Amino acid sequence: MIFTAFSHLYMETTHPNMNSNFNNLQHLEIAMEVHKVIPPPPRSTLNKLKTRLKETFFPDDPLRQFKGQSVKKKWILGAQYLFPILLWGPNYSLKLFKSDIISGLTIASLAIPQGISYAKLANLPPIVGLYSSFVPPLVYAVLGSSKDLAVGPVSIASLILGSMLRQEVSPTKEPLLFLQLAFSSTFLAGVFQASLGILRLGFIIDFLSKATLIGFMAGSAIIVSLQQLKSLLGIVHFTKKMGLISVLSSVFHNTDESMRRPKLFWVSAGAPLVSVMLSTLLVFIFKAQNHGISVIGNLEGGLNPPSWNMLQLQGKHLGLVLKTGLVTGIISLTEGIAVGRTFAALRDYQVDGNKEMMAIGVMNIAGSCTSCYITTGAFSRSAVNHNAGAKTAFSNIVMAITVMVTLLFLMPLFRYTPNVVLGAIIVTAVIGLIDVPAAYLIWKIDKFDFVCLCAFFGVIFISVEDGLAVAVNHFALCRLGYQSFKILLQIYKTQNCQVLGNIPGTNIYRNLHHYREAQAIPGFLILSIEAPVNFANTTYPNERISRWIEDYESEKELISAMDMRGVSLIKRPKENNGQTGSPGKQ
Repeated sequence: MIFTAFSHLYMETTHPNMNSNFNNLQHLEIAMEVHKVIPPPPRSTLNKLKTRLKETFFPDDPLRQFKGQSVKKKWILGAQYLFPILLWGPNYSLKLFKSDIISGLTIASLAIPQGISYAKLANLPPIVGLYSSFVPPLVYAVLGSSKDLAVGPVSIASLILGSMLRQEVSPTKEPLLFLQLAFSSTFLAGVFQASLGILRLGFIIDFLSKATLIGFMAGSAIIVSLQQLKSLLGIVHFTKKMGLISVLSSVFHNTDESMRRPKLFWVSAGAPLVSVMLSTLLVFIFKAQNHGISVIGNLEGGLNPPSWNMLQLQGKHLGLVLKTGLVTGIISLTEGIAVGRTFAALRDYQVDGNKEMMAIGVMNIAGSCTSCYITTGAFSRSAVNHNAGAKTAFSNIVMAITVMVTLLFLMPLFRYTPNVVLGAIIVTAVIGLIDVPAAYLIWKIDKFDFVCLCAFFGVIFISVEDGLAVAVNHFALCRLGYQSFKILLQIYKTQNCQVLGNIPGTNIYRNLHHYREAQAIPGFLILSIEAPVNFANTTYPNERISRWIEDYESEKELISAMDMRGVSLIKRPKENNGQTGSPGKQ
């Protein structure tokens, strides 16, 4: 028997021994099935390039909603796309308002002490932390697509900002210049973040793998906690470096500066276990500031003063500002998007990564012009916001209004707040970033993915920004050559997702666009992904699948071979394949 291959035919044998007995094929009884194949239409190189770029940068096809709409409707859809508040705002109800009021007040009670604490971690005046909890949440409520994300200063970005700027400028000797550089770094970070969203370059963030982030966050949490020994022990002269050895050396060489047993030591020791207001009340009643307990001191009230005239975008410190803005921009953006997607998965709605980049970028640009430093979505506040029952981003507005009232009328109350309680707040906030079970799971799934150890030890023994650079560079070097080519090939092949249909009377599933006889199965979306799914290429299939689901309006079912990032895609399918719900959907 002679087999002939044509571009328009597909031939398949069902005989089980065809391969082993090919030489005696003429003596076998073989059942043949012939199916017509539609040859793909010829396309020019330019057309292929155009299609490839579209699938790379616009896998979710954001313009499809404008097709067939009137001019007025297009303007409305465009405004809703740019300002998500216009999407859920018209349907806002009293029931949603009650839930958002409760959650907003709840996260405000956490945001106020954290804002003051993180500002001190960044070597900035405490009032700047409250400023940063007022304007950015208002901007995000208008532009953000997450219902659960609570915006404000975060520990890791604060630590990086303060430590990087402190390498060249002293926050105590030149406080005004230090503040100007902090605002300038925030401005450039916002420009970088917004540019990624506008240019649809969000996939760049995906190259910070989950393993790298786990190691980086764990190491940073330890360093942040150690940095609080300055406040907990009352040390005045503390190291400017962030490495483990430098911090511990500074602690043991300055023991004479600390007050181990002041008369009212039990007040400061108990401060981490009580609220800021209770510790402030105790300090005020017992006059603890006269017995060695360090307090914040006077804080001027009033709303955010303008700071656009303080931006330093030229001069000898421009390189420092650019480097600090880039590093803090990447870290805060990655954290904000990861937190938003995490809680979106729990409530069955989709977070648009590019919208989030634009929202976070714009709020940091606006913040830098209103005396705010780098902000993003914090996990601790977002978890409280989610558990408190937030239904929309209006909870951020409630939080901002509460902070505004605090700035206008309640600032004198913080005069006696002990610094030790601020250090305790930071420690308790970052300790949850050490995710040992996740690191163990990564080790079990993919030994190479355990690159997180590089980030962890790099942060611990060198510095936060250098630790991240070590992990990323180590990963890049290991992937150089075959592995790098393999990942790039997987990114390319993942973009060749195909929708399959069943050929009637068989168990064969083939491309619906190439086989005339293939039929889609109602209620199912069957896909073929031509590459393993890993951290570098999960975004494209996620957005492309979501688009198919919206087009088909049907159920979905996926099975694929994946790495650690892919395991998360299967473990939490709603995060990647769930349809956008209504504002009040749980």
